[in-house]
Amino acid sequence: MVKDDIMNFTVAIPTYNGELTLPLVLERLQKQVNPENLTWEVIVIDNNSNDSTSQVVKEFAANWPAHVPLKYFFEQEQGMAYARWRAIKEAQGEFVGFLDDDNLAASDWVYQSYLFGKEHQKVGAYGGEIQGYFQTPPPDNFGPAKTFLAIRKYADTATLFEVDKLRLPPGAGLVVRKQAWLESVPSRVTHTQRGCEDYEISINMHLSGWEIWYNPQMQIQHLIPAWRMQKSYLVSIARIYGLSTCQIRLMTVKADWQKSLLLVKIFLGGLKRIISHLLKYRNQVLSNLGLACEMSFFIGQLFSPFYYLKQRIRLINLNININ
Repeated sequence: MVKDDIMNFTVAIPTYNGELTLPLVLERLQKQVNPENLTWEVIVIDNNSNDSTSQVVKEFAANWPAHVPLKYFFEQEQGMAYARWRAIKEAQGEFVGFLDDDNLAASDWVYQSYLFGKEHQKVGAYGGEIQGYFQTPPPDNFGPAKTFLAIRKYADTATLFEVDKLRLPPGAGLVVRKQAWLESVPSRVTHTQRGCEDYEISINMHLSGWEIWYNPQMQIQHLIPAWRMQKSYLVSIARIYGLSTCQIRLMTVKADWQKSLLLVKIFLGGLKRIISHLLKYRNQVLSNLGLACEMSFFIGQLFSPFYYLKQRIRLINLNININ
């Protein structure tokens, strides 16, 4: 530990029933380049698992490098938002880097993540390149579908994300400045559609004046099992991301009239994309995996205003019943 017991960086791993993949994540972290002037820790947030996750951490802790603390915390409230908030509360680092229990970090990921944060004092959240680590070869026409598995390369050089266009880093490999999180992210956990939680972090920070960056020097691999490349799964997950469109975009406007206008705009935009997709590709939207995923996303986008309104009504009724 450096002077004054300052912890530079925390790697936080939220996991639910991750006994099979968590060892791979921890093995990669054991091999990190660790400059003498960098102090860091690893914390595992067990999100109410019912497998042997706790035993996995215990076994690794027995042979873990003494200069890098490995800690285990149990979070009973299930959900990624709860797990991430628990990680922020327990983290001792100035920066917190989130790895899912299937994210394999490059050997210099911790160092590159910390270095970038220190060199960019206005950055609140930042992500890097995410490569696919496939257990079986990807199917034909997989390209357009990979974005729904958080496999992406945004740019060749470090650049600001275009938040207004919803070009944002996913939660896998996301690094945040703890101060920015505490200042920007609401402590009240809300149940949001998959795809929303990741982007809400960056949008909240952006609205609070923090910058959102992409750093290609930070690289991780996303472990993709065979079942996650099945067409039924990919089409389903694309639709879920489409349904989150309205909820995410509404975070960027404040006035009620702007929200009403945006609901209509999102619906019409989804309809336009569906018609254009059908006219351009016709029957291929059923047989081609990538095109089918794009169509499913557009359909989700079309219905996202109705999904959003349904969720709002449900919350209003819930609050009425509570009161």
